[in-house]
Amino acid sequence: MELLRFTTAGSVDDGKSTLIGRLLYDSKSIFEDQLEAVEQASRNRGNEEVNLALLTDGLRAEREQGITIDVAYRYFATPKRKFIIADTPGHVQYTRNMVTGASTADLAIILIDARNGVVEQTVRHSFIAKLLGIPHITVCVNKMDLIGFSEEKFEAIVRDYREMSAKMNSHAQLHFIPISAKYGDNVVSASDRAPWYQGGTLMELLENISIEHKQGEENQPMRLPVQYVIRPISDKFPDYRAYAGRMAGGVLKVGDKVRVLPSGLESRVKAIMQAEKSLEMAHTPESVSVLLEDDIDISRGDMLVDAQGPQPIVGQQLQMMCCWFNEQPMQLRKRYIVRGPVSETIGMVQAVDYRVDIHTLEPIEGETSLKMNDIAQITVRTAAPLAYDRYEENRNTGALIFIDPDSFETVGAGMIMN
Repeated sequence: MELLRFTTAGSVDDGKSTLIGRLLYDSKSIFEDQLEAVEQASRNRGNEEVNLALLTDGLRAEREQGITIDVAYRYFATPKRKFIIADTPGHVQYTRNMVTGASTADLAIILIDARNGVVEQTVRHSFIAKLLGIPHITVCVNKMDLIGFSEEKFEAIVRDYREMSAKMNSHAQLHFIPISAKYGDNVVSASDRAPWYQGGTLMELLENISIEHKQGEENQPMRLPVQYVIRPISDKFPDYRAYAGRMAGGVLKVGDKVRVLPSGLESRVKAIMQAEKSLEMAHTPESVSVLLEDDIDISRGDMLVDAQGPQPIVGQQLQMMCCWFNEQPMQLRKRYIVRGPVSETIGMVQAVDYRVDIHTLEPIEGETSLKMNDIAQITVRTAAPLAYDRYEENRNTGALIFIDPDSFETVGAGMIMN
């Protein structure tokens, strides 16, 4: 069965957790004991009705405050497709968690409170979804019951969102659905309270939306970041040496000529193993171990690429779009740990090219620092060369994170442009 990863995003109290709970409940994807636990928790909190948001808001602080703090992952399936949901926080303080949850998504559900329309967090989350290259955006205008399922107000929100999306030059496919997550209108079942809406329900869209972009991963140049060198010292395997990792692009076949970066040494693939099973080829995103015909120096952090295909960029000067996560502002010339898919080195931000004004989406130049939740284009210099692709060409090998070397907190994330 096909797998669709999707994430929810939106402002505080727009109903993200309630929507996920409604999807799970109406699609009969929760067990009876889970429902009983949620019913009991709802009674304990004095709720008059079952609070479906409690299906995903599992942290004590989340239930006490009625907000989502951390990313909650939920798994469910229908006869047509399997799903992984990342329920992400809406509060501006936890935008970094939204970036984490959305980084692997095929589709983003942007929730908008029908009473409030497009707000600052709507713009911020939509811009982040654009930076992350999420191909499908589904805008769910929630709490339609509170505005009498007004077609006029719904269409006004659709116009506002389309204008905003065009301004940020997003290429994602847009879908708009009027819903009430609390009562289930147009979530799994069609609503008779919005007869003017002729589109499908959210569940119908999730089950049928195209995920052809995943097939495109196999058409990318071959990339295999080495995560571990398997070298058992035993009588049974006296000379065994394999290089394990997760395919980050393209297809790898036995007999292919490969190049090791950054050293540039070359060899041929002798065998491909997956656990104890021998494979003729490996596809993205499979995890495999590779044996080569020649004994060459390969370490964790190196990358195997097709010796005859397009090569990744190897360099120390990177230009990228950055989301800053930390309460401590980003400082120019400060040393940060820069970590890619596997490798890491020390780097520093040489310049803030511009910061995005989240209200107008216009660039602001002359900045020398970034505050928490700022989005900016920056120039970074690394101590050692990194092998990478542009993010728009390969999401796996074109992303980096910044780690504070003193606290070891992840303080930012970057999508490489050059």
